[in-house]
Amino acid sequence: MDGIIFDVDGTLWNSTDTVAESWNQAIAAHSNLDVRIDGDMLKNLFGKPMDEIYDAVFPELSEEEQQKLGDLCFEYENKLLETKPGILYEGVAETLRALSEKTDLYIVSNCQCGYIEVFMKTSGLKDVIKDHLCFGDTLTSKGQTILTLMGRHGLKDVVYVGDTLGDYQACQEAGIPFIFTEYGFGEVPQADDRISRIAELLSRF
Repeated sequence: MDGIIFDVDGTLWNSTDTVAESWNQAIAAHSNLDVRIDGDMLKNLFGKPMDEIYDAVFPELSEEEQQKLGDLCFEYENKLLETKPGILYEGVAETLRALSEKTDLYIVSNCQCGYIEVFMKTSGLKDVIKDHLCFGDTLTSKGQTILTLMGRHGLKDVVYVGDTLGDYQACQEAGIPFIFTEYGFGEVPQADDRISRIAELLSRF
């Protein structure tokens, strides 16, 4: 095996409450919208490309206005997560450290630039992640972003661990196996391979 690629939200941590708080701050400071975001709303949006999230949260704005306000929301988000990071799921730190001794670990997410870096810094897991890519870097589908990462490192035999239907579809596009985290935000009934705790990966690899 060449490595394991992980999603972040709903797979490694839950940052929905902090993200909601930061978005509400940005919306209040930079718009007149009567919009309030909460963690439950974000659980249904995490994993989607940024433009789809903008359209769901700010449907009354033009595409240009959505982009401008969305970028501000992500700036506030990255900053607040530095001091109020997401909550790691049980066993994530220990599992990733143990897995990193056996194979290379990567992250691919549909998030903005800077988000994965904040995750790695606040979780103390920067040293176990060999590389990462996100939608903010590539501006492509998650499947294509996975393929870009694989091409960068010459990866042939990898699996992706994620929690949404979008993750499953990205793996179909990239032609790699998918492991569904049942404890995450999404539902993927068609996923044949699934785990209820991340520590279950230790017996697989």
